[in-house]
Amino acid sequence: MGIALADASLARGQALTVWNRTPEKADDLVARGARRARTVAEAVAASRTTIVCLDSYETLQRVFGPEIDADAGGAVINLTSGTPNEARAAEAWFAEQGLDYLDGAIMVPPPAVGTPEAVLLYSGARDVFDRHVAALASFGDSRYLGEDVGLAVLHNSALLEMMYATINGWLHATALLDSANVSAQTFSELALGWFMPAVVDPASLAEQAPALDDAEYPGGLGTLAMNLNALEHIVRTSEEQGVYPDQPRTLKRIAEQAVAAGYGAQNYFAVYELFKNTR
Repeated sequence: MGIALADASLARGQALTVWNRTPEKADDLVARGARRARTVAEAVAASRTTIVCLDSYETLQRVFGPEIDADAGGAVINLTSGTPNEARAAEAWFAEQGLDYLDGAIMVPPPAVGTPEAVLLYSGARDVFDRHVAALASFGDSRYLGEDVGLAVLHNSALLEMMYATINGWLHATALLDSANVSAQTFSELALGWFMPAVVDPASLAEQAPALDDAEYPGGLGTLAMNLNALEHIVRTSEEQGVYPDQPRTLKRIAEQAVAAGYGAQNYFAVYELFKNTR
């Protein structure tokens, strides 16, 4: 991902200094015009804007910790994945080093960075974002989410959870059909060609957003208790067909907890109240 970010900057003709924990990974970038820094401190000193993409916030502080000159100034824009509290701790730590800080999340795979389809999320001080938004345009569509520096990684976790839950649903459903020798390609024509667009399309989910905000879940077209019955059948079917049953068991357990909490007569979206109120 770091190489993809550097590629996008070079494609825009931006002056670029690069540093990598494995120096040879930057060889191609240097051959195309980037300047190689020998240390993190040298890289930070080379520009008023430092873009960072590492594997964790722990690595971020370990890499920067012994290197940074407290008088270096400038801003660090961190595109490392983590948690909101890690982002807040990083903001405080970089402030102690005299550096402005912006946290971010890249919502596309490396090949899409720098293309019109790329979306990157940012959070932190608005003035820091405004000062760097022109440079950040090299990477894609920059979405500013707010002053709370943890918002970018929070959105990242939420969106990736949606991705994994959707993929797992498709994979488990396909495994159910595989147990009867129905190919994934055949099932996909029904599941993805009709069912998903007609029944769980984004537009139908978006229509429910106001109800989630207002905690209104009328059960006239189907109650949570009724859906629990369907989930029971999915669990039993998985067990009968010899297909991994833990995923539908988890869905059934969630519905059971929501019914026990008093939402049985409301519709399935009332599960949202269970998700919100377990702290």
